[in-house]
Amino acid sequence: MDSIDFSRLKMFRTNSGLTQEEVAERIGVSRQAVAKWERGESVPDIDSCMKLAELYGTTVDLLVRNIGKQMHTGDGKHIFGLTRVNSKGQVTLPSSCRKVFGIKPGDIMLVLGDEEKGGIAMVKMGGGFMDELGKLVSKK
Repeated sequence: MDSIDFSRLKMFRTNSGLTQEEVAERIGVSRQAVAKWERGESVPDIDSCMKLAELYGTTVDLLVRNIGKQMHTGDGKHIFGLTRVNSKGQVTLPSSCRKVFGIKPGDIMLVLGDEEKGGIAMVKMGGGFMDELGKLVSKK
């Protein structure tokens, strides 16, 4: 059952701006239980998982599965993990993503979206894909 991973509980809590005590109070457990979950010394029961997922605005699946960690498939495709949109609509890209793609403060990103598929993509301007896109657009 290596697909279960509770190591991100602390990340979800801190991203939500909550203390262990506040989480414990909201879901009806002790602060010590929350601390043990975050240290990997014990795991929450399914009822607590459902309450945590609701509190953090996610699903139980995303809360506990390994799908939020950085993965590299070896073919140039990556999953960099989870991030949260803040109240200003801003997203912080994981540091591993910024490193792989050489993204630095001040870089310009093209944001693309597909409403039908519910997808959003970002492309760093300059070089590679953007050069090819520019060639295609200039041919028309």
